[in-house]
Amino acid sequence: MRMKSLAIIAALALSTAIAGCSTIGGQIFSNDYGAVTDAGYQLPRIPIEKVPSKYHRQEVDYDTKEKPGTIIVDTQNKFLYFVEGDGRAIRYGIGVGREGFEWHGTAHIAIKREWPTWTPPSQMIKRQPELAKFAGGMEPGLKNPLGARAMYLFNKGGDMGYRLHGSPEWNSIGKAMSSGCIRLMNQDIIDLYDRASVGAKVIVM
Repeated sequence: MRMKSLAIIAALALSTAIAGCSTIGGQIFSNDYGAVTDAGYQLPRIPIEKVPSKYHRQEVDYDTKEKPGTIIVDTQNKFLYFVEGDGRAIRYGIGVGREGFEWHGTAHIAIKREWPTWTPPSQMIKRQPELAKFAGGMEPGLKNPLGARAMYLFNKGGDMGYRLHGSPEWNSIGKAMSSGCIRLMNQDIIDLYDRASVGAKVIVM
């Protein structure tokens, strides 16, 4: 009888895992990457089955002394944590700065923008002269590198030039490809944008 009960429990656990509805200690939101109409833009479905499951948005156990609302970026493991409190956090998969563009430190969210304009910095234009046509700003849209949302990071010196932002390049999540900004899948940055507040502390490790 005991063996039969164990078999039933194991089967239930397996079916839950296959459904993509939960993870150890919380919920995994693998079903939240469908097509989205947002501010008149039609975001396409992300083929989330091609993204490693560890980078799917999920609620996880997370022990930290930082207060709820804090954002912690783990650049080594390519995770961003939104601290909920009580030992819990929402974890997102991210893309980070490539070699030579890594950075660590503490900042805060000073500005939030929906469907932002992207203006490449002058240093980037020097490296990639073909971007000079966007020196005055690239209009918002599905191909805009900042995606559906951007949150601008400042420190005591002002604008750091780094953003937490969406990206149409979902296949860059889990990789080091950016010029220092922290990128998320568009469906994830919309979710994070709605949770995060202007003034929130951001720790990049």
